[in-house]
Amino acid sequence: MLVRAALRCAARPGGQRPPVRGIHGSVRARSAMPSWVIDQYGRNEVLRFTRDMVFPVIHYPNEVIVKVHAASLNPIDLSMRSGYGATALNMKRDPLKIKSMDTEFPLTLGRDVSGVIMECGLSVSYFKPGDEVSFKPKCLSHVEAASLPYVGLTAWSAINKVGGLNQSNCSGKRVLILGASGGVGTFAVQLVKAWGAHVTAVCSHDADTLMRKLGADDVIDYKTGNLEQQLKALPSFDFILDNVGGSTEKWALDLLKKWSGATYVTLVTPFLINMDRLGVADGMLQTGVTIGSKTVKHLMKGVHYRWAFFMPSGPSLDEIAQLVDSGKIQPVIEQVFPFSEVPKAFLKLEEGHARGKTVIDVVDKK
Repeated sequence: MLVRAALRCAARPGGQRPPVRGIHGSVRARSAMPSWVIDQYGRNEVLRFTRDMVFPVIHYPNEVIVKVHAASLNPIDLSMRSGYGATALNMKRDPLKIKSMDTEFPLTLGRDVSGVIMECGLSVSYFKPGDEVSFKPKCLSHVEAASLPYVGLTAWSAINKVGGLNQSNCSGKRVLILGASGGVGTFAVQLVKAWGAHVTAVCSHDADTLMRKLGADDVIDYKTGNLEQQLKALPSFDFILDNVGGSTEKWALDLLKKWSGATYVTLVTPFLINMDRLGVADGMLQTGVTIGSKTVKHLMKGVHYRWAFFMPSGPSLDEIAQLVDSGKIQPVIEQVFPFSEVPKAFLKLEEGHARGKTVIDVVDKK
């Protein structure tokens, strides 16, 4: 299985960039490859296996072609299978309308991969053919590495880019992670703990051992009694990451320390839903009005309200790789499926109550 991916050619920490190497272009291959695709949006039955998927072709100079060794699933893949975010994502896939077809189908789902670079676009100088993506931590297998990019960068976006926490200012801060046992949650617990925070994790009781192994100081079972009251009995928090959304937003901000710079960041937002429902322009306008009004409302109460999203970032992946290689962050994988059982992997993820990531071993011949 191959994928075409766009890369940001960012410099390494310290400002050093690898020297520009020889140009590697892409020729239009006539071979086919195996792939799981969908021909329409819907439930799990829309997944279809084919051996005749056309090899990807480099369209833009910042793209590479990757031979995939392993891939992992995220909840957004379930939503995308049903058409969530189609308006925005179709625009992102083909912003210059290069493709001659008016449809995105057949569409290959998935956002996380680990593999090896096969070809590079004209402007790619950060990678060369034969490199592991994305400079995979040396201590991890491809299966382990595939579980990290999306959840790692999503958590990094929420905690660091949006929330403002980092290694220098996080020590001693009280951090609450709502929905701590899933992919983003397990990564977030480890990240803020590595930076010295006091971590309170909210999950069900059967994830208690896992949370404490990952470094959580307090573990709260949301199924035991009233969650809001359990959390209000604890000292106030400096930072809250909400992976759950829904009714939690109505009371979670009351748990923050007032007038201290404390911040609530949610990953559950109406951004893509607004664009699907209203179109790109009106959807973005509605999104701006919503986030603006909520930000002002809570700022007047002495706390910061923020939305966060997955943000691709090469330098951030490099920092994550360093944390993994140093043993401060470990991949949390609940189950691995062979490539032949992709529909089963989707069903497993659809059950919910994740304990880490669901991963597809693409090179497994089962």
